[in-house]
Amino acid sequence: MQKLLLAFVLFALIACNDKPEGKILSSSSGGLNNLTIVMPNDMWAGAVGESIREKLAGPVNGLPQVEPMFEINQMPLEAFSGFMRKQRTFLKVEQADTPSLEIVTDEYARPQTGIILRGPTEEALINLIKQDSAKIVDTYKGAEFKEKIRRISLSLKEDDPIKKAFGISMKFPSAYRYAKTDDGFFWIRKDIPNGDMNITIYEVPYDLIDKDSNTIGSLIAMRDSIAGDNIVVNEGMRFITEAAFAPYLSETTIDDKPAYQMKGMWEVKGRFMAGPFVNFTVDDKENNRYLVLEGFVFKPSANKRDNIFELESILRSVEFVD
Repeated sequence: MQKLLLAFVLFALIACNDKPEGKILSSSSGGLNNLTIVMPNDMWAGAVGESIREKLAGPVNGLPQVEPMFEINQMPLEAFSGFMRKQRTFLKVEQADTPSLEIVTDEYARPQTGIILRGPTEEALINLIKQDSAKIVDTYKGAEFKEKIRRISLSLKEDDPIKKAFGISMKFPSAYRYAKTDDGFFWIRKDIPNGDMNITIYEVPYDLIDKDSNTIGSLIAMRDSIAGDNIVVNEGMRFITEAAFAPYLSETTIDDKPAYQMKGMWEVKGRFMAGPFVNFTVDDKENNRYLVLEGFVFKPSANKRDNIFELESILRSVEFVD
């Protein structure tokens, strides 16, 4: 019995150890899109703190209300010890002779993503933040998407219909339901208090999207045509892209395939209904098509950042299986 107990303890220690120096890591803590900033209080109140807030607590693009990219909690270095080191994401600012940015993984807990900024002066730190702001944001966003999918994976909806129709897999919670599975167009929905969350999947011919100065125009026209024909609304009304606000367009990848990402507002023309959407138009040249993945939210008079974040996480989980 003693030998069995000893073997179990050794196994547990090995399972908890992912550091070569033998460090045993406990589970991290912290809500999604929450970020701990570790730096002196006076520096946080000054220009360095203002630069961090500008880059990491600025508004999320494409939402009707102003909502911050991350909820930020600042603490001085002396407070960053014990349980407080278990934060899932953190940004630490230190004084050093040479400016540098270091990304650390699972330093004090698991999973954990940290960034350490070092510089000799406040001016050097501000320049580093401005220079590497995109890298900093992408690092934290990537960690948050990964964590969201990990949580989603605890209770997944069966995605065989999607595999058969489009040749892709997608991780999404069992709380969603298939609302429409027509040939070439899927509509997946989840009810939430006072609204709903939606996912659409469809494909379009490869020559339908203009890869020139009018790319966003052709993406909007494609979206309004196909989604407008398939999203059911009352007679005489139509589901379209909100014309008053131009969507934000950027380039990204989905399962290593190039994709356009569009964030903007949808509306039902003829009715007082609107909300944010995130759209990925994936260049699937091998199959002579663009695969269109979209998530949109209807949740009037309420914050929607976390809803759009969930939908974007789901869409980014797509993998091509053909």
